[in-house]
Amino acid sequence: MPIFRRKPKVSHEAFAEMFRKHGVQGTAQLLQVHERRVFERRTRAEAALGIKLESPIGPGGTKPGERDADLAGVEAPRMEIDFTDGVVLVGGDAHYWPGPSTTAHRGFCYFAKELKPKIVIMNGDALDASSISRHPPIGWEGLPSLADELAAVQERLGEITTASRRARRIWPLGNHDARFNTRLAMQTPEFRHVPGTRLVDHFPDWEPCWAAFIGGQGGAVVKHRFKGGIHAPHNNAMWAGRTMITGHLHSQKVTPFTDYNGTRWGVDAGCLAAPRGPQFTYIEENPRNHVSGFCVLTWAKGVLLPPELATVISEERGIIWFRGKEIAV
Repeated sequence: MPIFRRKPKVSHEAFAEMFRKHGVQGTAQLLQVHERRVFERRTRAEAALGIKLESPIGPGGTKPGERDADLAGVEAPRMEIDFTDGVVLVGGDAHYWPGPSTTAHRGFCYFAKELKPKIVIMNGDALDASSISRHPPIGWEGLPSLADELAAVQERLGEITTASRRARRIWPLGNHDARFNTRLAMQTPEFRHVPGTRLVDHFPDWEPCWAAFIGGQGGAVVKHRFKGGIHAPHNNAMWAGRTMITGHLHSQKVTPFTDYNGTRWGVDAGCLAAPRGPQFTYIEENPRNHVSGFCVLTWAKGVLLPPELATVISEERGIIWFRGKEIAV
């Protein structure tokens, strides 16, 4: 029986040019594949072309991390923030679509006003960008235009900005957010550096990054994703060596990890989207391990206290559970 392989998206010559320019991580994002596939493709391209492909590091190239920053429009891939006292509010995976706001979003705005956090973090995937996904549409499902989605994100993030005027607002990039830049980089590379062609150009009130390191070694790392699977929070804390708050999986949980260095936490902050929202029709009405809500981090005298979750217990009635109380938003 013949073996059929998927046709490569680009020729060996085009791949070689892309790899020289963007390196492993940048090429993986442009092709929307895992980095492992990029390494495999490099081996095949080198054999076919009789050349050696090197990442763009050194004279005429860029330093490690800068090519990712340029691709995503992230000026500070790693954001270091000194922090000893106060509240940091972390939400993410809003996947904002046109239409009414969710209970979690309204709760996030409420907490941004009431808790007076010094830092507010939108931890990736504020934009869903379903119309430019690499996944094909399901039949003739009606998807909002990218312009409508972008307007919805601007409206919702504007509401958060209004509720947190005194806070520093940070946005670690998510994989759905990256679709905006990836599509333009793939289809219109000649528009590089043109204002408006990066997602961050449309959100001047928010500081973009890949990860926010808050409070030093004993603090927390906030980034959209790291390890995968149901044990991701545990593995994140174990491998990171410090508390790590992620999203991406939408499942919401806090997992302690204790060793000779003390206790740290792996946190899945949940999602600001409603788990049964129109963004997730691709799940085909299967059970989903999604929980709507967000995370509250508190530092006191330089010590990070145990992370707390605010959880939506009724989307219909607009009720959030936090610190043993029901909060209507």
